[in-house]
Amino acid sequence: MKRRDILKGTLAAGAALALPARLFASVRTGTPRDRILFDIAKRELARAGSSIWRHDIVGIADFGLHSAKPRFHFVNLERGEIVSHHVSHGMGSDPQHDGWLKQFSNTEGSNATSRGAYVTWEWYKGRYGTSVRLGGLDHTNEAALRRYIVMHHASYAETSHLEKFGRLGRSNGCFAMGTEQFREALLHLSGGRLLYADSMGLEEDGSIQPVPELALYERAPFEAGARPALSAY
Repeated sequence: MKRRDILKGTLAAGAALALPARLFASVRTGTPRDRILFDIAKRELARAGSSIWRHDIVGIADFGLHSAKPRFHFVNLERGEIVSHHVSHGMGSDPQHDGWLKQFSNTEGSNATSRGAYVTWEWYKGRYGTSVRLGGLDHTNEAALRRYIVMHHASYAETSHLEKFGRLGRSNGCFAMGTEQFREALLHLSGGRLLYADSMGLEEDGSIQPVPELALYERAPFEAGARPALSAY
């Protein structure tokens, strides 16, 4: 299945599952990509249902883009605004360490990024300092808690690292950000909000980022209107 076909299917599902428009602000400004991200955010909120109890801001991580690009989007549905930052992916998803995610995995010990919807939980002090716990809501990421997949800051996700190496460093599957970006996540994305991760490759003009052949892998979009049963992936 081609990336463009997958995205079209995603948007069609989003139109069918979008929450009532009165709950959200209209998109005041932004790029064609932003309008697509708003549709995805609304679709995923509808799909998650009561698992999410704060619907003002949704985080969307687009791992179809190279790690040098801002690919973590804070989608503010109340203000109709989107702010984008950098985020790292797992080393198990990028064994060549070239900045491209090649695969997702939900397997413990894989050190890979997992695809799907997450609910953000509380802050805590752990191995990486202040972090945000995540609960996986799909069969593709239901092991997030057991795998200690969290949001945290890391030196290898700082702009200085990117400027030196041309790509971010890799996590153990966590959503790692620079210090300032993670502070925004702590303030605006914790406490029962939605985080959604997938490989879409959305450029600002709404086009699809072509990826190297090595980074292509088979993906099956979630069935519209259904929550996959929780199981190992």
